[in-house]
Amino acid sequence: MKLITAIIRESKLDEVREALIENEITRITVVRVSGHGQQKDADIYRGKMVVPNLIPKVKIEIAVNDDFVDITVKTIIKAAKTNTRGEVGDGKIFITNLEECIRIRTEEKGGSAI
Repeated sequence: MKLITAIIRESKLDEVREALIENEITRITVVRVSGHGQQKDADIYRGKMVVPNLIPKVKIEIAVNDDFVDITVKTIIKAAKTNTRGEVGDGKIFITNLEECIRIRTEEKGGSAI
């Protein structure tokens, strides 16, 4: 089992969600976040360092069984890119091992709980 975490542009959320649903990936969690990466470096303005503003983003978390990792990642990448080549600020995807998953209602564990 893996936990796929994607940080994407807010404007791409509907497109990514629809693409995931088309690929039968329907269980997602969405959180609105802010941050900055390579979009803008700190500038010097009138002798003072100015830190870039935090940019609104969306964090999507999807717990998947190992068989669904590749299709989930490919779907997010395809839908989240600004154009066919992509642009700075399109986001990142993190894949982490998921030690356990427990469905609260049934107490079911493991991959079947996802």
